[in-house]
Amino acid sequence: MPEADIVFHTRSAGISAEGVRDQYADGKAAKVWEIFIGDKKSRTDNYKNFIVELLRGKGCKRVLDVACGTGVDSIMLLEEGFEVVSVDASDKMLKYALQERWNRRKEPAFDNWIIEEANWLTLYDDVRDILQDGFDAVLCLGNSFAHMMDSFGDQREQKQAIRNFEKCVKPGGLLLIDHRNYDHIMETGATPAKSLYYNSSHTADIKTSVLYVCGKPAMVAMDYLINVNNEQNEFRLSYYPHELKVFTTMLKEIFGSKSGHTIYGDFKPLDDIKDPAFYIHVMEKVK
Repeated sequence: MPEADIVFHTRSAGISAEGVRDQYADGKAAKVWEIFIGDKKSRTDNYKNFIVELLRGKGCKRVLDVACGTGVDSIMLLEEGFEVVSVDASDKMLKYALQERWNRRKEPAFDNWIIEEANWLTLYDDVRDILQDGFDAVLCLGNSFAHMMDSFGDQREQKQAIRNFEKCVKPGGLLLIDHRNYDHIMETGATPAKSLYYNSSHTADIKTSVLYVCGKPAMVAMDYLINVNNEQNEFRLSYYPHELKVFTTMLKEIFGSKSGHTIYGDFKPLDDIKDPAFYIHVMEKVK
């Protein structure tokens, strides 16, 4: 695999919360992203059915969405009758969620919807006042966790963030966290432009570059080309390339060996799919 031969600008200007930098701070990516995935109708049925049926099957009612972005998943869950608390590090993304809450404020679920700017590295303290006995489920979806880079080379910040997620989950509750299939990306150097996560009518192309440091993959940059209203929009987002085996080990170490852990590939059991675009980890905290 070739070494990266270009200069990477890993984050857009601005920091919304100390320790978690905001790649959407210039507003451009946030605006296009809201159009690309913001319409709830663009969510594929298998995405919605997977999340909702999984949560209901485990008796989950109160959910913390720690990477709510523009609010698309939180809105979906509110409409399905869940109580939702939504946080994100990007104020540019959150403004779309806040606007939707205002637009639908006459609906009790939306009037009670709690939306806050928060930092994964201090998340437990940030939400302690509303934690109660913990959330039935904590969600970190949409490849959001990969936005956190490995600044020290030992994933200490990623581990701290996941510890905070775990502390917010009540005994017997769930953590749903996902990431792209970076093993496949690093092997092939390519990212699928389409995925089962989104059923968008907009044409999208993704050019992928892998940056190696001392022979180890340190960052994946994706240059998105999205057509919106016959206008081409380009922006770059940067991700830490989580390897499935390493990520699995990290989750098990934090939740404990007795915790439940199921991995899905594109919403299917791993045995049923080869080279999925996304891996979805479901951790069940010991009671």
